[in-house]
This record gives sequence, structure tokens and C-alpha cells, in this order.
Amino acid sequence: MTSFKCEPHTFSVAIVLIVLLLRPHEGLCSCYKRIFSFGDSTIDTGNFVHLIGKAKSKYTELPYGMTFFKNATGRVCDGRVLIDFYAEALQLPLIPPYLPKKDSGEFPHGANFAVAGATAEGLNYTGPLLNDTVGVLWSLGMQMDCFYELIRRIAPGDGAKQKFLHDSLVVMGQIGGNDYDSWFNSGGSRDDIKYIIPDVIAYISHFIEYLTLYNGGKAFVIPNSFPMGCLASYLSKFHSDNPNDYDEHGCLRWLNEVSQKHNQALQWEVARLRVYHPGVKLIYADYYGAAMEFIKNPSRFGIGDPLVACCGGDGRYHTGKECNSTAKVWGDPSSFANWDGMHLTEKAYSIIAQGVLNGSFADPPFMQGC
Repeated sequence: MTSFKCEPHTFSVAIVLIVLLLRPHEGLCSCYKRIFSFGDSTIDTGNFVHLIGKAKSKYTELPYGMTFFKNATGRVCDGRVLIDFYAEALQLPLIPPYLPKKDSGEFPHGANFAVAGATAEGLNYTGPLLNDTVGVLWSLGMQMDCFYELIRRIAPGDGAKQKFLHDSLVVMGQIGGNDYDSWFNSGGSRDDIKYIIPDVIAYISHFIEYLTLYNGGKAFVIPNSFPMGCLASYLSKFHSDNPNDYDEHGCLRWLNEVSQKHNQALQWEVARLRVYHPGVKLIYADYYGAAMEFIKNPSRFGIGDPLVACCGGDGRYHTGKECNSTAKVWGDPSSFANWDGMHLTEKAYSIIAQGVLNGSFADPPFMQGC
């Protein structure tokens, strides 16, 4: 197994103590010389599969990657993920995962540090009403340590570091979904999950602030949470016989309320950061709102039932079997929003990216001041 270890940075230690982001994009100006991205499986482009080395993984086999790349690339999707669409829109090559070339890569156009399964909270997080099992090694803090390791190697010195980030875009997530998933898997209740939301937001915020204050970061995309109550795996796992538990679109109300509470807290925090850092561009990306567009009106986008998985097994949501090389692919992924129960299709990601890049789901508008 490949070791995922970056030299510890003092801030990742301090943060634990402090708290116990289709082609229609073509033609946009090239605002940034590079992209650095952090997050989880929604934007991982190969770090997780490198991390596990030769261990068998469904993410290294078809049907993952079947749509665009025609082979599995380590993306937890049938094709491209959100960071790929951002790179294309900014006329940059696809941003490579960091781990495969961590010791020698020059990463002229940026690097992706996101790892499938990553949490915002660190390994030793001991938040309210929960033991220390919620955090994982490849948390946001560990990804940030890897970023500092890269900067020390290719842009040594404060002046070079500041200049390096000055014309870069930093994408902070999506991150936080695995923190909430870990809460449920550890036996946490739906009523008490509200207690860890402030800590998740604090981790995200402090890393943004640190990149801004000490590393010259000038532009950030800070995504909110997807509507968790509309994900096929959760709809199957938390099935209810009470129709009042579902909204008019068939999504679980209480789970979407968790996403909404996270999003409200994140939006407030972004507003606070803008006051203290007026010279930094902080783009609040509304993934929730963009995703609800195809949940509410799937036919507008050529999508059938947006709540069922394209790859999986039988059952109402096609989640009777995990997506792997022996699973059933229920049709062309371009007519599905959900790929494998927990993750979206390339089609869904392209719609969300379009909404952020060219639509009304970015505050301020993505290209404003570019």
C-alpha cells in the first residue's frame, strides 16, 4: 500500500486545537495560471487509487470512467468530475492528482489534492457526542500539509510562494459530506448532527484564511453541500414508510435539512471572511441549488429519474448491489443524474459546473472581475 504521508505543517496541528470549498464553458478567459483543489471523492482524480497501491478497487475498473475516458482513471464517476470542467473552462489542461508525482512533479497548471473518503475534520477530531473515529488520515488538514510540501519544493521562499498563489485559483471542496456520513455510521442521531456542523465549517474556514494570510491566496471557489436527501444510497438506507418524510421530489426532507444547515453556516462564514479579507475573491458555489435544477425538472436536461443510480443492482433506487465490474449499468449515463448511489454522473457534474461558471449559482459570478 502506498503511504499517504506529507510532512506535518504546524497549522494542521493548531487547527485541531482551534476547532475540537460540457463544453459550453469554452471561450471563457484564462483568468488563472493554475488550479489547486482540495476535497473528497466528488473531485478526486486519482489520489485514492494511488494511495491504496496494488490493492483491488472498483474505482480502477470499468464501468468507472466509461463515458469520457473509456477507462477507469480513479475518478468516482462514469467520466469527468467538477474540477475537470473548471479546468476546461479556464483553458487549462486537466489538473493531475498530486500523489502519483508528489516527489518529482512540477505541476505547472496546479495539482489536485482531493482524496475519496476525505473529511474536513482531522484524524484526532473528538467533537461533541462522538469518539475519534469520525476523522480519517486523508482529511483536509493532511491535504493541506501536502500542499505546503509541494510549495516548499517548487516555490521556496516567501516571495515565490506569494507570487505562486497570486494567480492561482483554489477550489475548497466539496468537503464535509464524509464527516456527516461518518456521524451516521458511528451511530450518531439525526437530531444531534447539528452539533458537528460548526466544526466542519470552522475547519474549512481556517484553511482558507491561512492560505490567504500567509500564502497569498487571492481567489477561492467555496462549494456548499449537495442535497444529501436526494442521493440514492441515502434514500435506500434511510427508507421511511411515512410519506411526510419525503418532499414533493421524492427526497428525504430531514437529510436535505442537514445539507441546508451546513450551507447556511458556510454562507455566513464566507460573508464573514469577505469582511476581513476584502482583497480576496471568495466565490460561494451553490452546488445544492444547481443540483436541485435537475432534481426538480429532470426532463429539461434529458434525465429520467434523478433519484436512481445508473450503476448498481435492483430495487427502487438501483442500490441493491454496489457499482463494480459485475454490476448492472441501467442505461446511458447521460440520462442519469446519480452514478453509483453516492456520487453523481458526468452529466450531473456538467450541469452543476455550468450553473456555477455561467449561471446564477455562484456569488459573486464566477467570471466577474476576471
